[in-house]
Amino acid sequence: MKSIGVLSDTHGYLDERIFDHFANCDEIWHAGDIGSVEIIGQLQAFKPTRIVYGNIDTPQVRALTHENLHFEVEGFRVWITHIGGAPPRYNPQVMPVLKSNTPDIFVCGHSHILRVIRDKALNNMLYINPGAAGREGFHKFRTLLRFNLHEGLISQMEAIELGKRGVVYND
Repeated sequence: MKSIGVLSDTHGYLDERIFDHFANCDEIWHAGDIGSVEIIGQLQAFKPTRIVYGNIDTPQVRALTHENLHFEVEGFRVWITHIGGAPPRYNPQVMPVLKSNTPDIFVCGHSHILRVIRDKALNNMLYINPGAAGREGFHKFRTLLRFNLHEGLISQMEAIELGKRGVVYND
């Protein structure tokens, strides 16, 4: 079994409470718009991390990350990208791949909107967008996702709120 923590759109701000929320995770997946090389280093020093870059990321961030990640874990084929759209209106650049080689789990960021949806039109693929964990953008609350994967089963999916977008919490 693997416990996964998913975040996106940190935009240069990494809430320290993420480390508590992801303390028991085996891996972290970041779906882009990281915002700084320092965040990559902090996450990678903490847990094994799979990261894609987003549209705001600098050449330095892009050099350390990927545009797309395709991999298998615990019986699931996973694709992580930043700008993926959402069911049923996916990004036109990703739609041909989704149709020809549908993953079991499709993770993206960009919209700042937390969504977890089964897409019946694409073999019941699980679409995941963790919302935005950073302070930049139009979202009202900063969010993360956490769940378990085990031999083709997903369990204990949790949406975690970090608080209002512009508020910094010092616990």
